Amino acid sequence: MTAPASPARFEPGRMNSLPRRRIASTEVSAIGLGCMNFNHAYSGFISADETRSLIHRALELGVTHFDTAALYAFGVNEEWVGTALKPFRRRVFLASKCGMTGVNGKRVIDGRPETLLRTCDEALQRLQTDMIDLYYLHRMDPAVPIEDSVGALSRLVQAGKIRSIGLSEVSAATLRRAHTVHPIAALQQEYSLWTRNPEIASLAACAELGTALVAFSPLARGFFTGAVRNLDRFSPKDVRRFMPRFAEPNLSANLRLLEPMEAIARDNHCTMAQLAIAWLLAQGPHVLPIPGTTSIAHLEEDLGAATLKLSADTLEQLNRSINPGTVSGDRYDPQTQREIDTER
Repeated sequence: MTAPASPARFEPGRMNSLPRRRIASTEVSAIGLGCMNFNHAYSGFISADETRSLIHRALELGVTHFDTAALYAFGVNEEWVGTALKPFRRRVFLASKCGMTGVNGKRVIDGRPETLLRTCDEALQRLQTDMIDLYYLHRMDPAVPIEDSVGALSRLVQAGKIRSIGLSEVSAATLRRAHTVHPIAALQQEYSLWTRNPEIASLAACAELGTALVAFSPLARGFFTGAVRNLDRFSPKDVRRFMPRFAEPNLSANLRLLEPMEAIARDNHCTMAQLAIAWLLAQGPHVLPIPGTTSIAHLEEDLGAATLKLSADTLEQLNRSINPGTVSGDRYDPQTQREIDTER
């Protein structure tokens, strides 16, 4: 495989005014920061102090959109993020999630109105704030009509505890149902070159309804950094160990996608990670990627994608190389797939 391309030129003086995109009535940085990686789901966790340093560097570089959840480290992630952002709270757009939390050490999906109202108060305490800018229903509870869950979130808006409502991993049909109860400011879905599910219906529905599509895992859970070539360095509980695309023979097949991607990155004077994020930004002005990282160097690299303008030819090359027909394996195992409502 050829040597990786160098990062796009990084100019801190320019990056502190990152391009903006809109969530509801608020302009936020076009690239946000997903905070899950700090202490949940993957490998190589960092400390609270390291988390604070990384978040503060993101602020210096112009990031204003930060995304956490009650599920992440069963509330500890919200505590760390809240502590780091407290001195700058009025400068940032803070998103968190409810409806999937840790109960007695186990992950539980619970979208009952009384649960959402209670866990919002708990999140406000952990985040050390009096209002959450964007509060997502992390997963739709199949036992609770989406209208009931969103109705509870709308009461939180009325009470001034949250500013806007989001949904995560639901279909366009569910988004439309929810939108009749209260405007949905953002739909968070996995979206990247190798996960195109939003293109089936949600991307267009979001554009129609004025809903932002917040793209999590824009780097394919680290795959598009080029650093994930086997599972040896993953911790035993790293969720990628249980995802079909990272299991053999799928992983070996998918690794063959990186060589043409590296060549395209080299032609565009950027890294594969920057290329993947720039591709997402090109999918529509309502698409906002939130890459996550535990490394300041990788944070700076990711934000370099904001300066890239990909040609139509480059976009076509990427779409030809990496698409549902060239990617091997499902994104989730069957049990996890049953917990989400996205189109397939």
